[in-house]
Amino acid sequence: MLKTAYRFMVYDKPKLIGALVGVVIATYLIGQQVGVFTFLTNAMRSLADNTKTDMWVVDPYTTNVNALGQIDVRIGRELESIEGVNKAYPVVIAGSSARFANGKTFGVTVVGSQAPEFVGGPWNLNDGTTKDLFPDGAVTTEYFDRKNMGNVVKGDFFEISGKRVYNAAITKGVRGFGPVFVFTTIERARYLTKVSNNKVSAFLLDLKPGADSIKIRNEINSRIFGVKAWMPKEFAQATQTTILGSSGIAISTYTQVFFAVIIGFVIVGLSLYSSAIDRLKDYATMKAIGANNAYLRKLIITQTLIIAAVGFCIGTFFVEMFRFGISKAGTIFNFAPTTRLAFLTVILVVSMTGALFAIRRITKAEPASVFRN
Repeated sequence: MLKTAYRFMVYDKPKLIGALVGVVIATYLIGQQVGVFTFLTNAMRSLADNTKTDMWVVDPYTTNVNALGQIDVRIGRELESIEGVNKAYPVVIAGSSARFANGKTFGVTVVGSQAPEFVGGPWNLNDGTTKDLFPDGAVTTEYFDRKNMGNVVKGDFFEISGKRVYNAAITKGVRGFGPVFVFTTIERARYLTKVSNNKVSAFLLDLKPGADSIKIRNEINSRIFGVKAWMPKEFAQATQTTILGSSGIAISTYTQVFFAVIIGFVIVGLSLYSSAIDRLKDYATMKAIGANNAYLRKLIITQTLIIAAVGFCIGTFFVEMFRFGISKAGTIFNFAPTTRLAFLTVILVVSMTGALFAIRRITKAEPASVFRN
């Protein structure tokens, strides 16, 4: 069967190349769009996913970690009075603008955490440690945003909100959904963003070993007025849902994937159908010498599976080249094994659906047609 299928495929090379191109294009477009979508959703959730905390406590109306309101600093004492809570770490997160030596300005999100724990970040430090943030004016910058940040290097001075700071440490791969994250101490964050000493953006809870996090969350939400407690994964998911619901990112991605599937379906279907028409007498001859429709269907399906597998591998190679290329600019994402399996499933469905046209035409061929002119 494989040998016969191979001979049928290579006999008409233009049709074979056309079907392969259809699979490759579909695989690449699907992988590209899903990859960029994955990066964007990871960026939306970045702060909630990467902050090392057992629980977030924010204002009661917030469903987006990137747009936090302010709450009273005294709530921290109430949180620490709840059984199972070891420590409530305050964090200040506020937007501002940075100005660099070359005159360029760039939006930043200042994240201030309590030293020396720095529970609210930074993470992924590429050059420097959290101890480098102790001196007056010390902040972090992001490696992949260095061009937007005036090409500052470690030790360079610049301004945030008109106040002098310097690049004390550099993160790499800390990407947010919007302005770049700049980490520093909570006191310095207040000074740079003019947040009152009586207010914080959130509390990050450290729970005692063995504590029931669900029970503590529910107790906070029922006992303490003016705040809401979130488990980190729940807060990250709420953030993603909120942003996707208020933007066209999801619709745009789904539309692009839909058209990629349609393109693959049309190209593969037309190529296989055209090939079947061109070789109709060959299939009729096989019927005349004893091949039944079941055998011919298997023959077409075998050809289709070979084309789908080869095309998928080539398309995946181009997707990986794309992923590697844009990672150099900081657009970093990875595909889970289940996602890759979903890609393969879609390609197989597209290819097999396209093959139905050829199967339908072949099974209707009359053996006697081989004797007609």
